[in-house]
Amino acid sequence: MRHVIALDVGGTGMKAALVGVDTASSEGTPPVLLYEARRPTGRERGPEAVVEAILGFAAELRELGTARYGTPAAAAGVAVPGIVDERSGTAVYAANLGWRDVPMRALLSERLGGVPVALGHDVRTGGLAEGRIGAGRGADRFLFVPLGTGIAGAIGIGGRIESGAHGSAGEIGHIVVRPGGRECGCGQRGCLETLASAAAIGRDWAAACGDPQAGAADAAKAVASGDARAHTVWQRAVDALADGLVTGLTLLDPQTLIIGGGLAEAGDTLFTPLREAVRRRVTFQRLPSIVPAALGDAAGCLGAGLLARDLLSTEVTP
Repeated sequence: MRHVIALDVGGTGMKAALVGVDTASSEGTPPVLLYEARRPTGRERGPEAVVEAILGFAAELRELGTARYGTPAAAAGVAVPGIVDERSGTAVYAANLGWRDVPMRALLSERLGGVPVALGHDVRTGGLAEGRIGAGRGADRFLFVPLGTGIAGAIGIGGRIESGAHGSAGEIGHIVVRPGGRECGCGQRGCLETLASAAAIGRDWAAACGDPQAGAADAAKAVASGDARAHTVWQRAVDALADGLVTGLTLLDPQTLIIGGGLAEAGDTLFTPLREAVRRRVTFQRLPSIVPAALGDAAGCLGAGLLARDLLSTEVTP
């Protein structure tokens, strides 16, 4: 069976799959996951060890695919965090993995016997999957915003994800929504992710309730139970998020806003006040649909499979 390798590299772990390929109808067709596995990145051993872990994991998958299906993988796709130059295939920088200027595409291709390899940014790759086979399917233009430890974005246009001139398009988490506010790791103050990320909400709720172990999920539960302190923390984050999203939709005019990440698991506790907060802020703008992501933490791996499948397709250029 013709198949590709898909790898989604996170800060602490990697998800991978062997993905069946149907090159005759790749656009909009969900990948068939033939095999799935997970491994730690081993980042405590340093960036070189992380790179070797990725290469070794990919080589294992190649051997498994050859043994099971009689032929090695025809291509591979890998999604990594940080700053990514997709055109050159370079993992430029990742603070949580400690690497700089890793020629990931070339290294993987060499380890996999010279097959073509696609390299993608983790959030943009997840956005690709959500756009083609998830919550954004059928939307010509969408904005995918996962809310996790930080906040990033993926801009979907015509079935592809815009990476920008320098590989940093979609960084909505660093829109300043509260000038002079909290210091952000990027060097600015008042960035969206300092107020509306899961980490920010968890920090604020821990301070409000007096439990240093409390997190964003605990805040959501407290909101649902009617806790007034939790409602204050939650609404402050929702208002900041709405300000950032309205800036995004003013610039991009998307049909759909897809909200993912751990905070999206709060369901209506998040989406009901968020839709209302965005609605109150729009004036001339067309209000997009605001929907939860559909693919969960599988989005990155599925997106990597789509990147690899695109390399083999005559219908979608890599």
